[in-house]
Amino acid sequence: MAPPLLHLRDIRLSFGGTPLLEGAELTLAPRERLSLVGRNGTGKSTLLKVAAGFQTPDDGERFLQPGTSVRYLPQEPDLSGFATVLDYAADGSPAHKAERLLFDLGMTGTEKPASLSGGEARRAALAKVLAAEPDILLLDEPTNHLDLPAIEWLEKTLLSLSSAIILISHDRRFLENLSTATLWLSQGQTRRMDQGFAAFETWRDTVLEQEELERHKLDRKIVREEDWLRYGVTARRKRNQKRLGDLNRLRQDRRDQKRGIGAAVLRQSEADASGKLVAEFIGVSKSFGDRPIIRDLSLRLMRGDRLAIIGPNGAGKTTLLRLLTGELAADSGTIRIGASLHRVVLDQRRDSLDARKTLQETLTGGSGDKVTVNGATRHVASVMKDFLFQPEQARTPVERLSGGERARLMLAVALMQPSNLLVLDEPTNDLDMETLDLLQDLIGDYQGTVLLVSHDRDFLDRVATSVIASEGDGTWLEYAGGYSDMVAQRGTGVEARSVAPKTKAARAPDAAKASAQPLRLTFKDKHLLETLPAAMEKLQATIAKAQKDMADPTLFARDRAAFDKASATLDKAAKDLAAAEEQWLALEMRREELEG
Repeated sequence: MAPPLLHLRDIRLSFGGTPLLEGAELTLAPRERLSLVGRNGTGKSTLLKVAAGFQTPDDGERFLQPGTSVRYLPQEPDLSGFATVLDYAADGSPAHKAERLLFDLGMTGTEKPASLSGGEARRAALAKVLAAEPDILLLDEPTNHLDLPAIEWLEKTLLSLSSAIILISHDRRFLENLSTATLWLSQGQTRRMDQGFAAFETWRDTVLEQEELERHKLDRKIVREEDWLRYGVTARRKRNQKRLGDLNRLRQDRRDQKRGIGAAVLRQSEADASGKLVAEFIGVSKSFGDRPIIRDLSLRLMRGDRLAIIGPNGAGKTTLLRLLTGELAADSGTIRIGASLHRVVLDQRRDSLDARKTLQETLTGGSGDKVTVNGATRHVASVMKDFLFQPEQARTPVERLSGGERARLMLAVALMQPSNLLVLDEPTNDLDMETLDLLQDLIGDYQGTVLLVSHDRDFLDRVATSVIASEGDGTWLEYAGGYSDMVAQRGTGVEARSVAPKTKAARAPDAAKASAQPLRLTFKDKHLLETLPAAMEKLQATIAKAQKDMADPTLFARDRAAFDKASATLDKAAKDLAAAEEQWLALEMRREELEG
């Protein structure tokens, strides 16, 4: 076996408080691709900086084979001091290689560093470290801000290299496709598994179960020793003193053992159900100048759907999202937005957080120490615990939180608001895998509708009921299932159509019923198609008024009869609206079939 290129031994490091690294070990062999995993805040990036030589530990050894070249990709690359992106990427590397990599990543090299987006800065930094063709590549979240085509290009490029690589990423699919070994960092210490990330979670769960069993055995032994202490301490004093010492050591061992950090508990506040139809597009087109963003798109979004929007950066994902939520008007075609929608948006910018406010002020709105979630009042410390914050962080300003902590705080703020339409724009950025798992569970249990923009393929496979993908030049197609289903349908030549309801078996009319339908719309059908929209608008107004009346907190105590009347009106109008929408949808689908 070849000697390791890099070896970290017994690395210890603290920043004035609880030690971050307590005896961490890392070994990297030639051509090995090692995934470094662990929760946010456990010290992964710090350990990678120690490996790169940019962070000096308090204790421990770093050994690098003489003559070994190392390149490090930080989470936030610094391009200051360079006139152009090419100047930055070619610094210390052959210019022609840097230029070629920039071209592959969709850049010319003439861009000015000061004007780059987060994704463009990441692409430039990737070109810089790859152009050097080092013996060791240390990559900290290389897929952040990259779109799917760029992520897939990066995978292929890294697989073709002879470099040894250490990867930090929250993109499961990326790690599964690349890694050959896994290093788990938890509570300052590391455990190594000589398999890729695909086997990690099963292995981790086995390790945790074994540790829990050992703790249980130790607890029982302590109980037996304490029982002996109470009833047998008078005999054989010399042996007694030894056993007392043994008991104290056991107790100290028990105190020293650290239970795994608690899991986040994400709870979504849900508003009343929306109408069955959430949004409908009929022949919708949208352009900006001469550039078509959406061409002739027909689409129906129904209550309970979880629609993922994917495509390269600049394809128009955010534009489509804004059209679906009614924030933007189409150039042509018809857009119909459903009734009683209560929308909550979680975007990727995190710019709705006030950096000067404390964590507690952000969660409570600046009033006291109580939070109302789903109608129940809870102490802010309890909510903080749900989202993996410690009680002592209550007074911490938002500006001092890490990227992952800010992401969790944004989740908490968004998910505490009542909603029946959840809009998630790149929600997976900066979330660790445990929080991602819980977010996936929440979306799975959510009774409302979800609109999702993400480049995380594993996340898409776990949560999406359908995917609408950019095919270029303003064309969008919808595919049933998640990302892998879309790839399979594309690869096997399965025809995908953007008019979703007619192509989905779950919503297709029964064949016998369809054959019994007349070949044209009756006069009554045409009349209903013309009059139902106005009737639905009237019902929506009735629902809005009843909801407004019931929102008065004094109504129930002040006028019980008025409260009951408003409640009955709301219930009847909601049922009538759902029935009207069903009838209108059936007639509209019939009309579309007859016309085309």
